[in-house]
Amino acid sequence: MTNEQYFTPQPSSPSSPYVIKVALPDGTLTLTTDRGVFSYGALDTGTRLLLLKAPQPPTTGNLLDLGCGVGPIALTLARRSPASTVWAVDVNERAVELCRQNAVANAITNIRAVLTDGVPDDARFECIWSNPPIHIGKPALHTLLLQWLARLTPTGTAVLVVQRHLGSDSLQAWLIAQGYPTERLASAKGFRLLQITRAAI
Repeated sequence: MTNEQYFTPQPSSPSSPYVIKVALPDGTLTLTTDRGVFSYGALDTGTRLLLLKAPQPPTTGNLLDLGCGVGPIALTLARRSPASTVWAVDVNERAVELCRQNAVANAITNIRAVLTDGVPDDARFECIWSNPPIHIGKPALHTLLLQWLARLTPTGTAVLVVQRHLGSDSLQAWLIAQGYPTERLASAKGFRLLQITRAAI
């Protein structure tokens, strides 16, 4: 086993692809996962909660999957909003490439899978969906969220899924303190689904 984290830019774990099926009410995705990438070999519980309980995304505009992994969130966004452009971003090069491959495998064409510095500076997002990388630590997580939440459009919203025992409630309070109204949409199996509204300017 390796102690390598899924947010390592260039995983050194030997590649061992594993294909999974993700069945959702609006269809099934076929996803190739791999070592060194988040949630190898199965769809994680938090992401499943987000995909089942998040509101319908906007039909057009730029949508963002922050920390895309192999792409279950990005592909779902793209399939539910086919007239939108979905930006799937991650620091993990193996994850970004798998997300690209999974989009092709599922015949989804409105995804742009890129490293985090590959999104145009002027891009603004109608919505952000994310199972954020809590394990990067609180200061880095706060910086990451403030960076991307600031790029919501005036009517944009974000939906995050966070484990309760990893600080979902304190994160909600912190977001509110930063000027981002945040409400809990759902809870299941120790996870909270949070919806964040654009901060007043």
